[in-house]
Amino acid sequence: MAELNPNMRLGFGAMRLPLTNPDDPSSIDIPAYCEMIDWYLDQGFNYIDTAYPYHKEHSEEAVAEALVKRHPRDSYLLADKLPTFLVKGPEDYEKFFTAQLARCQVEYFDYYLLHNMGQERFEETTRWGGFEFMKKVKAEGKARHIGFSFHDRAEVLEEILKAHPEMEFVQLQINYADWESDVIQSRKCLETARRYGKPVIVMEPVKGGGLVNLPEEAMSLMKGYAPDASPASWAIRFAASQEGVMMVLSGMSSLDQLKDNAAFMKEFRPLTPEEFSILEKVAGILKKSPAIPCTSCKYCMDECPMNINIPGYFAVYNQLKQYGENNFPYMHYSRQAVGHGAASDCIECHSCEGHCPQHIKITEYLKEVSEIFEKK
Repeated sequence: MAELNPNMRLGFGAMRLPLTNPDDPSSIDIPAYCEMIDWYLDQGFNYIDTAYPYHKEHSEEAVAEALVKRHPRDSYLLADKLPTFLVKGPEDYEKFFTAQLARCQVEYFDYYLLHNMGQERFEETTRWGGFEFMKKVKAEGKARHIGFSFHDRAEVLEEILKAHPEMEFVQLQINYADWESDVIQSRKCLETARRYGKPVIVMEPVKGGGLVNLPEEAMSLMKGYAPDASPASWAIRFAASQEGVMMVLSGMSSLDQLKDNAAFMKEFRPLTPEEFSILEKVAGILKKSPAIPCTSCKYCMDECPMNINIPGYFAVYNQLKQYGENNFPYMHYSRQAVGHGAASDCIECHSCEGHCPQHIKITEYLKEVSEIFEKK
């Protein structure tokens, strides 16, 4: 069986594969993907990550065609994820798992994850026996390592890890733009995983491509220090430089992107203190002009009769305006809403505005937030 090489930590995410039709995510260019897989494995990398819903449910089949049918099973590590968001009852776990083995045409997964865990999904998975199912497939040898991917607050991550020490690893969104984000909480989540001794697989290190096309001021800082380094290389190296990170996934769409990533990950060099300082400045530039100038002081919530998570919704709104829909803004909105009133619940009492040090017209922005996130 293949093993993880700690010196080859570039994982190939099968979420943004090359397409024959740019408007159809299911039109995966199999010959191009085969060429990328062959080159990737030839360089000594071996971790491929897929999931049930990727590419309109065609990613797993593409992995079978480009990887499984063409390379020895002991030459790579295959990770897949149980689609917890489609599970409606206990019987669905076995159904989806069996379907995924068939789609990928394998007898076992090296790494198998509960996909996209958060507060509500954790409660559902607990209620329906999802964690017991994960232990079962590991005991049967059908999943060598079990864990979960996570998009929520650090306190929820701690709750899951405390309740389920059998989870061997966690997949987290780690990038320099989200390092201190109130929504993503990259740093807090990584520190939580470290406290529980769980190795971390990084997803979205380039924030869905959002950290490739940067403002000129940010690009000047990077180019002034390393003229030939791509913005993606800075972002991926930031993630790989963090203590406890065992793998960094990159959703690569072309051989050129793959070669660029491999160039700095094959002989990985952690960021220097000076490089960390530059990225801290770049993150500051990215935060300079938020659509809503909210500082998350939460004074607005002190007397809100509807318990609306105003700072949380504004943070997600700002993420959407800055990075587009690449980074799951609608999912983050729904998770910010757990235990709180929706933006549309605002009764326009204006109590919040009297407490806002930034003098934001909160009720007007809540209407816009509601229009965007609750009507999708």
